Amino acid sequence: MEIYHEAGLDISLGKWAAILGTAADPPAAYEFLERHVGHSVDREALRARRATREAELLACESPLPGVRDVLSEARERALRLAVASSSERSWVESHLVRFALLEFFDVLVCADDVERTKPAPDLYLGALRRLEVTAPEAIAFEDSAHGVEAAKLAGLFCVAVPNGVTRHADLARADVVLPSLLARPLRLLIRDAESRAREASD
Repeated sequence: MEIYHEAGLDISLGKWAAILGTAADPPAAYEFLERHVGHSVDREALRARRATREAELLACESPLPGVRDVLSEARERALRLAVASSSERSWVESHLVRFALLEFFDVLVCADDVERTKPAPDLYLGALRRLEVTAPEAIAFEDSAHGVEAAKLAGLFCVAVPNGVTRHADLARADVVLPSLLARPLRLLIRDAESRAREASD
């Protein structure tokens, strides 16, 4: 967004949210800028600048409220956990390690592992295979419209927990939308998913 503002380009949070979730560095973000300035831009230079600024901002971040609670409860219930991310494995692992969350996950399926990232279902389908579970046995937690679409295409019950930007996106495809992971305990979300699975099978 800072790069856009420097170029005199204003973008609504809704439009920006619609770009997010397909990749850590979505081509659409550059294409949008190029349409505005009327010529191609040095994508590599912008990519390096964005990565540096992103690292600065992420250094100040911490896991969102409720994340550790959900992961801990899942472990207590002996549930297997996976990350299905449109970002590269190195990026995903580095942040999971920094937040001391890597140990919670049995499987990581990242952009490196599939030909198509979200909104295609490939990441989730890969996670289901590696976890050796079926879609009705799983719950997806997502924060973007593209992520929700990927989860639903894979047949998953999807809980959307948007961030400050993606709350402006259309998340109507999600089965549940929460303002925070603190808003509904995991045991109740599991009950919701089981109820939805029974309805689908009737």
